[in-house]
Amino acid sequence: MADNKVKSTKPANKTPPKSPSDPAKDRAAKRLSCDSNSSHEGAVAGEVSALEEAFRKFAIHGDTRATGKEMHGKNWSKLCKDCHVIDGKNVTITEVDIVFSKIKGKSSRTITFEQFKEALHELSKKRFKDKNDEEAVQEIYKLIEGKAPIISGVTKAISSPTVSRLTDTTKFTGSHKERFDPSGKGKGKAGREDLVDASGYVSGYKHAGTYDHKNRLHT
Repeated sequence: MADNKVKSTKPANKTPPKSPSDPAKDRAAKRLSCDSNSSHEGAVAGEVSALEEAFRKFAIHGDTRATGKEMHGKNWSKLCKDCHVIDGKNVTITEVDIVFSKIKGKSSRTITFEQFKEALHELSKKRFKDKNDEEAVQEIYKLIEGKAPIISGVTKAISSPTVSRLTDTTKFTGSHKERFDPSGKGKGKAGREDLVDASGYVSGYKHAGTYDHKNRLHT
């Protein structure tokens, strides 16, 4: 009987380890947790990248040597103007310059992306006074994300007395005058090269071609 009792207890001791599904469930739960965290981090990174991309575009504007990692004061002011951070009421160009000078280092003339965000945080308090700090920062980010420098006046024709005088073909003299007809239209090759006149008249004769007309009138 004692032997039977011992034998009956052995299977009872072996049952607890027989649960291989539990560690697998734990590992699966961990993977799901990691996936959800990574997707959340990816979403946050996407939001930041939109702001950083705008920073880079403005940082390299007008400077072929710029890397996009730092921004100088001129482009900082342009960003605030083009993205309507400056509203002329709560935020002015003077305040934008003051914040830039405050954030950048004493011996530096540029700001990094991290300093850029600090500067925006400073301006957000003035630009969105009716919102709390977090909401104000998000609102000012929305003004900038996905934006690029506005290039104005590129195709606008320059109009000035000097330009008008230089382009007025009626005032041209010498060989330059010969390149255009009385209407101001270019003569093309005929205006650039000396073509042989086979009409029989002296070059520059004003009444060329009128001889036959006069004879017909007298007959």
